[in-house]
Amino acid sequence: MAYTLFVIELISAFILAATLLYRYGDCYRNHILVTVSVLTAWYFSFVIMFLLPLDISSTVYRQCLENAAKAATTTQGVQNISTLAPSPGTECQKPSSFVSSDIFPNLWRVVYWTSQCLTWLIMPMMQSYSKAGDFTVKGKLKSALVDNAIYYGSYLLICGILLIYIALKPGVYLDPPKIKAIASSASNTWGLFLLILLLGYALVEVPRNLWNNSKKNYTLTYCYFKIAKISTDKCEAEETVDDILDSLKAVIAAVGPGHPLQRHVEIIVQKLPIELRDRLNGRTAPERATPPSPKSLVNLHKKTIKALHGLQRTETQWGLMLERIFHLEDVAANQRSPDRRFQHTFQTARPRLTRILYPPIFEWYWECFLKQYFLKTMALITGVMSIAVVWSEMTFFSKKPVLSIFAQIVIAATGNYNYLAIEAISTIVIAYMFYCAYSTVLKIRLLNLYYLAPHHLTNEYSLIFSGMMVCRLTPAMCLNFLSIIHMDSNVIKERIMETYYTQIMGHMEVLGIIAEGFNIYFPMLVVLLCVATYLSLGSRLLSLCGFQQFIGDDELTTDLVDEGREIVKREKRKRQRAEESQSRRRDYSERFAAYRERDAQDGDYYVQPSPERTQRAHAPRGYERAELPYNRAHLTLEDELDDRFGESTLPSVRTDFDDRRRDKMTLPPRGLFDDV
Repeated sequence: MAYTLFVIELISAFILAATLLYRYGDCYRNHILVTVSVLTAWYFSFVIMFLLPLDISSTVYRQCLENAAKAATTTQGVQNISTLAPSPGTECQKPSSFVSSDIFPNLWRVVYWTSQCLTWLIMPMMQSYSKAGDFTVKGKLKSALVDNAIYYGSYLLICGILLIYIALKPGVYLDPPKIKAIASSASNTWGLFLLILLLGYALVEVPRNLWNNSKKNYTLTYCYFKIAKISTDKCEAEETVDDILDSLKAVIAAVGPGHPLQRHVEIIVQKLPIELRDRLNGRTAPERATPPSPKSLVNLHKKTIKALHGLQRTETQWGLMLERIFHLEDVAANQRSPDRRFQHTFQTARPRLTRILYPPIFEWYWECFLKQYFLKTMALITGVMSIAVVWSEMTFFSKKPVLSIFAQIVIAATGNYNYLAIEAISTIVIAYMFYCAYSTVLKIRLLNLYYLAPHHLTNEYSLIFSGMMVCRLTPAMCLNFLSIIHMDSNVIKERIMETYYTQIMGHMEVLGIIAEGFNIYFPMLVVLLCVATYLSLGSRLLSLCGFQQFIGDDELTTDLVDEGREIVKREKRKRQRAEESQSRRRDYSERFAAYRERDAQDGDYYVQPSPERTQRAHAPRGYERAELPYNRAHLTLEDELDDRFGESTLPSVRTDFDDRRRDKMTLPPRGLFDDV
């Protein structure tokens, strides 16, 4: 039973990591190294979350055995009667999840150090490599090293200062265990610093967002505000791409056939979507063009990759936000519907099982009635959880009396040998802290380069960043949780049996200012950050600095909401015209098919051209772009991006003999990432 639960936890962590990666990434398009690295980072982080509660319950049992053995030894020494000593087996109940003592140490050693190598060494290089503009493996590796030189140099400087300080400290000698403790504790201290900053924002925003989402009018108004901001970002991304096209057209004019740099120019051109490639061909070349240098061509390639990533990100955000607004407007319209059957403005094909299990009448009751109560209930639950986390972070250093709420729960469950309660509360709290911390990273406006988009639309750059952040935050978060439940001897100043996880991680005992100062008292600042978030001080400050923020009845906010409402009306009219045009073409095709069948019976055969080809042949230039807007009704968002971006979203470049679009099911090419 013990190993069965252990294996189930491992499998559950893998299923969760693989499901999330499948939802956000594209395993057929992204390079195999990126997919494996991100999957490993997510999986090992989830393994820590899933198995640390089992380690905690196992530690409680081992502590009980040790206390019973000490009691037996004391009794034997005083009475010299061994039969009166309590038997460990009779007093301590063994948890159902208990495994042998060598399982957890070996597992934590592999998981932790693999995650640290990924987040501090491998994935930063992969991220820099993916955006490098060089055309060879050697050049890309060199650019990645230069890009990370300041990053690695700062950490080497800090580690060097720490090593010198410890070496000069009397009575302290450096040995491999101490060096390992310094490395892990330095990483965890950085992670704790970032964790508290993120929790201070998310512990307030998560319940507040759930409560606000239960208010349909507020959510719709906020979405109008967001679509106006995304429209601005989208226009800026398109302007950046236009500048890239101008520069690229000048380079093409200067680099003719037979030029040594022609192959590199072709690589850059092939990165462009088909639509942008047509726009590039339609531009007028400058009269005088200076041939570029290899360095300037590398910079242009790097700017092209960055500009295309930005355009794809904004296009994805634009499409998802439009879908959400259309749905919210449908909800508002259906609330006034007397027949209580949910009607969509734009009908989309749904699987048969979904139509059976989720018919329109169920959808109406859920969207128009039950969902808001569910969101309010979740807001209250997460609000209570946030208050408990904040209080425990402020008081976990108090041993007598025990003020931490989660420490009280664990202590009470330990006295009753309720290992299931210990594991359940530990899993819930760790999962909630993980969700709060990590969901905040991708919502920060300053980190707008990174965006996890569903429907397989996340690019490699954002996936690598997500893997890095998960590996950095999870160990520090778990150590912080062990502190608030009083299972860290450095916090409660008492020699207790620690978890195998803490034994592998070690303590920063060589630096008292970190072990007894920062790691204990810095988490108390979370209450100040929560108060600032609750009062929206950060948003108000950013608004004063010129950054557009959603603040109540502010004049700028009202203007953006009105602008977003007009944008949605315009996009809705475009989609309605597209659907009407498609319906007319379908009716025409059906009527023409009847005539064709009649002519075929008379022996007169005629091949009908496709409606799309007929429309393109007789439509003016730009008509198809105007009449078939982004995210057409008969296409998924992923297919629409494929149509718009084409091969620019693929990690490979076409060769001379393969001048066609790669199929999604085709495996990535050999080599690293894209061009080589």
